[in-house]
Amino acid sequence: MAERQLVNQFGKVSRFAVRAEKREGRTILSDVSFTAPYKLMAPFERPDGGIQIMPLCASAGIMRGDRQEFSYEAGEGADLEVLSQSFEKIHRMDGGSAYRHIRARAEKGASLYCCPQPVIPFGGSAYDSETEIYLADRSSRLFWLEIICSGRIAHEEQFAFRRFSSLVRIYREGKLICRDNTRYEPDRMPMRGLGMYEGYTHLANIFLSASFGDLREPIWDMLERERECEGGVTLLPGGDLAVRILGNRAQILEEAAERIKGLARKGAA
Repeated sequence: MAERQLVNQFGKVSRFAVRAEKREGRTILSDVSFTAPYKLMAPFERPDGGIQIMPLCASAGIMRGDRQEFSYEAGEGADLEVLSQSFEKIHRMDGGSAYRHIRARAEKGASLYCCPQPVIPFGGSAYDSETEIYLADRSSRLFWLEIICSGRIAHEEQFAFRRFSSLVRIYREGKLICRDNTRYEPDRMPMRGLGMYEGYTHLANIFLSASFGDLREPIWDMLERERECEGGVTLLPGGDLAVRILGNRAQILEEAAERIKGLARKGAA
C-alpha cells in the first residue's frame, strides 16, 4: 500500500471519466472529464447507433508512482465501446510501483465493450490494477478484454517484470458474479509452466455476460480452427463466459478477441 501513495510524475492522480447515454436512437457522450496526461478523441459513430471512444495519452507509458482513476458508464440502452490508442507500456521502475483503478457500469439494456490493446510490462516494473464493474441486471451486456504480454521479447525481457496484478470484480444486481485475480511474480512463480503461460508469451482474458446468449459452441469452434493459439471457455454459475487464449503474438490474440466480440455483437442484435 505504501508504494501506491508515491506522488506520480503529474503531481496528482490522473483521471479519465465518461458517461454515455442513448438519445433518439443514438448513443452520445453526456459527460466527459479528464486530467493530464489524458484527453479524448472525438467519438467514432457506429452504423448501429453505438459509439467507440479512444482516450489519448500524452505520456510515454506508465511510470513509477503513477496513480490513475478511470470511469466508464453506459446509461440505459446506450452502446459504448472503449478502445486504446496503442499498446500500454509499463516502464522499468527502480523500486516502487504504479496503480490503476477502473470503475465501470452498464445500466439496463446497455452494452459496454472494453477492448484495450495489449499491456507490455517492461523488465523491473511493478504494476497493480483493480477493476470494479457493475451490471444493472441481466439485460446489461459486458465484453471485457485484457491481453497481457510477458514482456519485451526482442529485448530478452520475457517475464523480467517484478510484479503484475489485475484484480477484476464484476457484479450484477449487486451480487458478485465473477472475480478474476491475476497476479504474477516471476521470481516466485513458474511463469512458463503448466497453469501459467505454458510456453507461450501472450495471454488474453475475456469476459462475456450471459446477456449475449450462449456462445460456448461458436467460440469453441472458432478456437478449434486457430492454428497459432489455443484457449478454452468456462461457463460461470450465472451463465456468463470466461475465455482464456494463449499465443505467441499479440496480433493473433487481438484478432481472435475481435472475432469473439463479433459473435457477441451478433448475439446482442
